[in-house]
Amino acid sequence: MADPWLALEFGADPAERIARVGAAHEAFVGAGGDPGRRGSRPRAARDVPGVREVVAESWRRSADARLDPEVTAPVDLTDDALAGYRAGHPLARVLPIFRDLLGGIAEDGAHLMAVCDAAGRLLWVEGHPGVLRQAERMNFVPGARWDEAHAGTNAPGTALAVDHSVQIFATEHFSRPVQRWTCAAAPIHDPATGRLLGAVDITGGDHLAAPQSLALVRATARAAEAFLAGVDPVAPDLVHLAALGRDEAELRVGGRRLRLGRRHSEVLVLLAVHPDGRTGEQLGIDLYGDDRLRPVTLRAELSRLRRVLGAELLDSRPYRLRGRLRADFRTVTGLLERGDVAGALAAYPGSVLPASDAPG
Repeated sequence: MADPWLALEFGADPAERIARVGAAHEAFVGAGGDPGRRGSRPRAARDVPGVREVVAESWRRSADARLDPEVTAPVDLTDDALAGYRAGHPLARVLPIFRDLLGGIAEDGAHLMAVCDAAGRLLWVEGHPGVLRQAERMNFVPGARWDEAHAGTNAPGTALAVDHSVQIFATEHFSRPVQRWTCAAAPIHDPATGRLLGAVDITGGDHLAAPQSLALVRATARAAEAFLAGVDPVAPDLVHLAALGRDEAELRVGGRRLRLGRRHSEVLVLLAVHPDGRTGEQLGIDLYGDDRLRPVTLRAELSRLRRVLGAELLDSRPYRLRGRLRADFRTVTGLLERGDVAGALAAYPGSVLPASDAPG
């Protein structure tokens, strides 16, 4: 197989592979006895013909951990403890990236998106309510431990164990209750230190055993790492406005970072809040609280802002921003609207332009 991390080579029969690997799994578990009992396993249990080596090695680690093949993952964190833990986790910052890239998959009624920490603890599991209910039966829920030592062979746990993206297909799972699912996951690292932060996963049916699903989680993990490094590869033409917890906003356009003065910061926040644009009179009221400001003064301020931003970003008549804009305060309100209070708290460093006295 060209890519050992892919579950099925082109043209393979999924049903035949499920049956063949399932038989190998039964032979492996049978030859080793009950991994839940103490005592060494016979040497025969080390031989796993007809199974990908990455899977065979994971089965061996699972058995060495004395894992019962009927096991379901234990739940470590719930309620406030879970909310507090994931609010402070570095991957909370990139949750919008995961939703941008995998949100459509998670809502299609056939898949789940999941994010775990470096210990295999699920932080977020999102998808159609019906699929979520099915996943609950195997404890594929936030707060559950899905590392190999607790849940056996599975895509997020194995991706963490081998530090590589991987697909796990149906009967390749060590735990029998999980064998009706297929998943693909990729690890995510801190771009500054290289430290493993966790993994991103998509879980669904047999159709996920395709190159596209593995490529998608790989790309999502790389996008998350790039975002943490201060670059957003998801939409290179996107304008990023950061105004929370800072007196002067920062604008990122392509590879440029622009630190704006206070008045220009206020103007950009106002235009971000009003994407349809503002007239000069409306902006004067937003900025100063009345319309007594001489229009020529405001026009001069906006002319200076246009020189900073470039004419391609700022329109006039009415004044408005061109192109797509992502503002940090919009991210927070979006998380709140979806009911993710913990994610909103994690993305909220402080109020919008706290030193501003502009009424708008």
